[in-house]
Amino acid sequence: MFGWFKKQEADPIVFPDNRAAFSYACTHLDNRLLVEAVIPALVEEEGKRGSEGEHYFLLRLAGRDEGRELWACTLKEATAFPEAGELVGYRVVRYDPDMPEGLNLLGFIALGLAPVYMPGKGWQISKNYTPQNIRQTVRW
Repeated sequence: MFGWFKKQEADPIVFPDNRAAFSYACTHLDNRLLVEAVIPALVEEEGKRGSEGEHYFLLRLAGRDEGRELWACTLKEATAFPEAGELVGYRVVRYDPDMPEGLNLLGFIALGLAPVYMPGKGWQISKNYTPQNIRQTVRW
């Protein structure tokens, strides 16, 4: 009637740089490793190029105690690639906590994230590193 029951939207949190946004993600957000989850990560350095055309990058995945380091890649059909210092979204494909560290997490760099967080909605997307011909998961 007068907007009494309308949910108030929170103001976006704008960070001065990607490192500050990553620090916020580590300390204030629950970055659970779930299949198909997109976890914020900071690109630390560029690695080699794979035999099928994928590009490898050293990432720091957001989590408690400043996260964890891992090597991740873009998909081979990707046409754009992140740079060192960029905030990206790492899409989890498989997670098995029973496997040894380093072998328990499988995923790829899916998105470029802007240092803007919308509470209740997530990070603002700046780039898409996922090729258009990748089939989306269908849920019934």
